[in-house]
Amino acid sequence: MTGTMQAGPAVMSAFEELRRALGDLDRAIDRRFDRERDSAELEAEVRRTHADRSRLAQELDHAQFRANRLEEVNREVSRRLVTAMETIRAVLDR
Repeated sequence: MTGTMQAGPAVMSAFEELRRALGDLDRAIDRRFDRERDSAELEAEVRRTHADRSRLAQELDHAQFRANRLEEVNREVSRRLVTAMETIRAVLDR
């Protein structure tokens, strides 16, 4: 009977150790799922950031094109004004 009584606490100790190990495993699985969810959220954020960057790059290209075009128009207007002023001076000098 002594062997059976001693087996009882040993079995209970083994069950307790198993319960702790299962709890540790459960927490490890939860942490893994959290990391995977965080990783998926991070990947989605990276995709959104890349899409935003692409959109902003296109907008910047368009703005740069418009700025270049305005600069060309400004130079042409300036050239025409100089020509007009020279014509007016020539008329006034006569």
